[in-house]
This record gives sequence, C-alpha cells and structure tokens, in this order.
Amino acid sequence: MVNTLWLVRKLGDFFSDLVDEDKDVVILIQDGVLRFPTKKGWFLCKEDAQARGIKVPENAAKSYEEIAKLIVEAKRVVVW
Repeated sequence: MVNTLWLVRKLGDFFSDLVDEDKDVVILIQDGVLRFPTKKGWFLCKEDAQARGIKVPENAAKSYEEIAKLIVEAKRVVVW
C-alpha cells in the first residue's frame, strides 16, 4: 500500500526530501514530466509525457487509469 501519493505538477517548487522512498510514490504530471524521474518510486504520467512528445519506457510511466487507482488506494494524496 502507498502511504503518500505525491502528484507533482512542476519540479522547481517540489521539496523531495519529504518523500519516503520505501512507502511513497511520486508521479510527475503536467509540466513535471519535462524532467525524467531517476529515483525509486518516481514515475511520469504517460499521457502528459506523450502530449509533450516525450518518449518514456513503460516501466517509468503510469496511465491516468493507474494514477486514479493509486489515488483511491493511497492513505494520503498531496498535489504539489
């Protein structure tokens, strides 16, 4: 189970020290997808990346459907 789901729209304002790498999931959405995730538990929104012409490996992306499922299952959701 995901403790905190972080939905990050823009990386410049996000303080990643708040993320617990063992229990949290970070999904880069909107303009956040302009930076490729390199940490464990970090993903790009598949559709947002495609809309910006960014090719992403399947294992590094989550679809809208997968994100919606994570929102329901997470103990807490933070949009940054």
